[in-house]
Amino acid sequence: MRVITGLAGGQPLKVPRSLTRPTTDRVREAVFSSLGDLVSGARVLDLYAGSGALGIESLSRGAASVLFVEESSTACRIIEENLLSTRLAGGMVRPGRVSQILRSLPSGPGFDLIFADPPYARGPEEREELKTLLETPALPALLRPGGCFVLDSWSKSRLPPAPVWHSLRERRYGETLVTYLALAEDEVPGEGDSSDSP
Repeated sequence: MRVITGLAGGQPLKVPRSLTRPTTDRVREAVFSSLGDLVSGARVLDLYAGSGALGIESLSRGAASVLFVEESSTACRIIEENLLSTRLAGGMVRPGRVSQILRSLPSGPGFDLIFADPPYARGPEEREELKTLLETPALPALLRPGGCFVLDSWSKSRLPPAPVWHSLRERRYGETLVTYLALAEDEVPGEGDSSDSP
């Protein structure tokens, strides 16, 4: 795994051994191609950060700051090592459960871009985690108007209903479904697009 482009482009990234499903270079490249100019200068929240690859890619492409949230202490250490090796400034790591960290963050919209790559909802525990995430009131409250919430999930599982979110588009990459969400109040008529990747 590596940083794709930007200030740290080509720099290899460490991946925790316990992380069985890191976001591939192909998927990350597609995600950031879709996000375009939204990344530059953005304040980013990277939930279930794993190796930190999504947040570090954001910093490499000009994001102002990234808050990495990860429950595994081993993964948190590796994110910090990846930040050091890439020499990218603006990253902060918060260890702990996502639901608890979200509730502890200062209220009010503070992020332009939110990434979430929770455990794939193949079993009851994972399905409940995804449902809890989408229903957490603190999450939409943290996204600035016009911001984007990028959610990775299992392509064979339907997302739980979440009226507060509006799906802008979906892309499938093998077993990974990437859904780009906005606050429902930001919905732009005609902007929705649900299709497979080419």
